[in-house]
Amino acid sequence: MTFKQLKQNKFVKFFTNRYVVILIIFTVWMLFFDENSYLVHKEFDKEIDELEIAIDFYKKKIEEDKLTIKSLEDSLQIEKFAREKYLMKRENEDIYIIEFDTIKK
Repeated sequence: MTFKQLKQNKFVKFFTNRYVVILIIFTVWMLFFDENSYLVHKEFDKEIDELEIAIDFYKKKIEEDKLTIKSLEDSLQIEKFAREKYLMKRENEDIYIIEFDTIKK
């Protein structure tokens, strides 16, 4: 094929049109290089998904804490909670903390 025949080819003619070249350059620029590119939006979508998972986690934790607060309205439950979570004690009482070594040698 000579250069003239190649130039007459419909495919080559279409892609050498200045408007098509500009459109291709513009599309590539918008997809990959612009600050609002497809890649940036993809990262934002991933971050949104992670934040929605975190929101669900914290909503569940809030519900658990509300149930804990409701159960702590009784003074005996408050004492039990303080002893278990914060190792508090009554006067003249000793607390021994026993830790088990779970690592086998």
